[in-house]
Amino acid sequence: MHTVELGGGTIHYETAGPPTGRPLVFIHGYAMGGSLWRPLSARLARHGLRCVVPTWPLGAHQTAMRPSADMTMRGVAAMVAEFLDKAGLDDVVLVGNDTGGAVAQVVATEFPDRIGALVLTSCDAFEHFPPPILAPFITAARFPLLWRIAVQGMRSRAVRRRAYGALAHANLDALTAEWTRKAVRDRAIAENLRRFTGSLTRQTTLDAAAKLPQFAKPALIAWSADDAFFPQADGRRLADALPNSRLEIIHGARTFSMLDAPDVLADLIAEFATATSTVGR
Repeated sequence: MHTVELGGGTIHYETAGPPTGRPLVFIHGYAMGGSLWRPLSARLARHGLRCVVPTWPLGAHQTAMRPSADMTMRGVAAMVAEFLDKAGLDDVVLVGNDTGGAVAQVVATEFPDRIGALVLTSCDAFEHFPPPILAPFITAARFPLLWRIAVQGMRSRAVRRRAYGALAHANLDALTAEWTRKAVRDRAIAENLRRFTGSLTRQTTLDAAAKLPQFAKPALIAWSADDAFFPQADGRRLADALPNSRLEIIHGARTFSMLDAPDVLADLIAEFATATSTVGR
């Protein structure tokens, strides 16, 4: 496990693949961690790509961020940009999923300098944010005691299955237990997540969507056919909004195509990352 020290705190990350490969940096979703991407990063590494897989401060992070850290969506997007700068990564293929896809849209439209290409798998976009499933948590985030009760509910496997189960055909029990452990046990990490949750607003994705036509770098929209949360229509809208994009539908996968169809997603991203690289041009 590696670390990068940002102004707001420490980001832990894993790597896979050769250090000379084109860098891919991944953004997971709400109350999830970098382990979401391991099956995919292992496959991409075999294609000679350098995978950099952080756990962002969205509830599963190992070390609480500083009290001064900006825990809004734009603040987390700024952390992504600072991470790329501190790690010295250029021509980055930024890959987002779920809430992380919305963060990736903010990074691409607000902090695009080190981004060489964008991959959006099934994710929040346009007016479809925040997702309805988060509504009770958004309400609880207004009241610290109620928030603590809501977070403690994630100790229950049944509660976790209701919250995460429809995101994949694959069994998520082990991953969701891992992702929720830190917030359940560490009040400071739970507070980071509370502040982030309380900041969630539809205007963030609407503002990003309005600026997507300005992002002229290559983009791949890899949308899941069986998604229960993110409609295929939003994938098509993202592809239409991004001027240099293509849309691919991944069959047999829910939101977590990196778990349900890792070979298919890896082949799509590897071909895209290789074809759009600016190295040597």
